Amino acid sequence: IVRPIASAAEADASAAEDTEGEAAGEASPTWKTSAWKKASPPAPPRTLPDVVPSGEVPALLSSPPRTVCLMVEPSPFSHMSGYANRFKEMLRCLRLAGDEVDILTTPIDPSEPLEDLPQEVAGYPINYTRGFTFPFYKAFSLTFDVPDRVGSRLLKRRRPDLIHSISPGFLLFASIYYARRHSVPLVMSYHTHLPVYARTYGLGLLESASWLALRIVHGLADLTLTTSPQLAQELRDHGIPRVGVWRKGIDVERFHPRYRSDEFRRTRMMSEDANEGDFLLAYIGRLGAEKRLSEIKEMMDKLPDDVRLCVVGKGPEESRLRALFDGDRTVFTGQLSGDDLSRAFASADCFVMPSDSETLGFVVLESMASGVPVVGCRAGG
Repeated sequence: IVRPIASAAEADASAAEDTEGEAAGEASPTWKTSAWKKASPPAPPRTLPDVVPSGEVPALLSSPPRTVCLMVEPSPFSHMSGYANRFKEMLRCLRLAGDEVDILTTPIDPSEPLEDLPQEVAGYPINYTRGFTFPFYKAFSLTFDVPDRVGSRLLKRRRPDLIHSISPGFLLFASIYYARRHSVPLVMSYHTHLPVYARTYGLGLLESASWLALRIVHGLADLTLTTSPQLAQELRDHGIPRVGVWRKGIDVERFHPRYRSDEFRRTRMMSEDANEGDFLLAYIGRLGAEKRLSEIKEMMDKLPDDVRLCVVGKGPEESRLRALFDGDRTVFTGQLSGDDLSRAFASADCFVMPSDSETLGFVVLESMASGVPVVGCRAGG
């Protein structure tokens, strides 16, 4: 069996490999363009004999370099998160493989001057298009790439071998149009579990509508990537075709037990009245309603006084959570990065993850790589 490989990098190579069940009985599956019948056949994809053992990743140089157009929103280049780390690491691998990448995104803050924004990542220039924010949530900017149509200019300048777009979002609608207009295969990666968010934010009536929208939109993609096998199966169960798994991975040099620091733990993660032998719980990540962090309060109320909690990160729920946990043996550090973030992971006694809406949850893997056990929901990715 010969399988298509969208890029020489780990992410795109493994994504194509994981679509094996979608073309049962076909000797050599190819990119599907049935969503637009007038599209001309794309260039033949690089192929790799099916000799890679399950769970292993083909070498970066197993096939010739390709050209990718990455259309991503919200921008992963202006903040720290598992989502951001995934794309930065993917681009680093693409650079090592010799692939060329055109990047299109939108500023986190639409009012921020262009010269103050990151201009490149992994040696690839970043192209920006005009974006907008919602009145009730201004943490991220989204875009349709109008009226600027930067994506159109990128594709006219250099026709890519594939377009990689992000879902859910608004830029993906532009990517669908560009893929059809230029007859380029389209890969969508799925990063926010929209139906669960609808339910979490009290919009349960929109849950069914969310699945309908996902079926329609992802039905136009040649391949949908999810971040975990569980989520991939859930999407298939709801009628979404051609779903593969984008293999996970973390930086085991950055997240390592050697970063454990008693001083950092005592001075940055615990209040002054804490004792040296107190047990320290930690949560590291975005402070949003979908993370269900309020439920940690109920747990803390039932635990002994020598159990402490440290919350690392920022988000729209930060003010409410600070008030909720006020005086309850809890420290909020704000967002950390670099060695301080590594120390925060490694210096806890246990990592707690109450969210049930994660598409993957890199922080769980990063905590385990740091030598810290995890208590989490048996749900999500």
